Amino acid sequence: MNEEVELILDVAEEQMNESLSKLDSMLSKIRAGKASPQMLSAVKLDYYGSVTPLSQTANINTPDSQTISIQPFDKSIIGDIEKAIVEANLGLNPMNNGELIMINVPALTEERRRVLVKQVKSESENCKVSVRNVRQKTNDEIKKLFKDGLSEDMARDAESSVQILTDKFISIIDKRFVGKEKEMMTI
Repeated sequence: MNEEVELILDVAEEQMNESLSKLDSMLSKIRAGKASPQMLSAVKLDYYGSVTPLSQTANINTPDSQTISIQPFDKSIIGDIEKAIVEANLGLNPMNNGELIMINVPALTEERRRVLVKQVKSESENCKVSVRNVRQKTNDEIKKLFKDGLSEDMARDAESSVQILTDKFISIIDKRFVGKEKEMMTI
């Protein structure tokens, strides 16, 4: 295959992988009833004048499946951490004992699980749209190369390769959705 075509296909695969990474990141933030340090990945606080992720200011652990413990490196910021968690609007209620912060993660109700599954489905669909947009853009580039002298057979093969790549990523997205749905609906 032509070097330009191979480069275009490599870029398409890279962009589809980026979409998948974003989906994985979003799915890790949606809780499934189990405590997880990733639940706090969006929490940032003012740490000596700069906005810093919580994970860079404290140790975050899960002693059991319903509890998150946060032990700050600097005990003087324990109030700031507590405030940042509340302001992040994650629906979590931090409790401060002066040494560390404990968060009890409540079990999810059936209704809440269904809402979260809808959110996961929406994120999965957005990822599929992103992958399909990459396919469309890549096919447009291949058609442009065809107009500039790429053989018809090479153009058809390249478009076929793009479709195979797209199908592969759509299948991966579907598997991730089914896995997350199963995880969330299991009590």
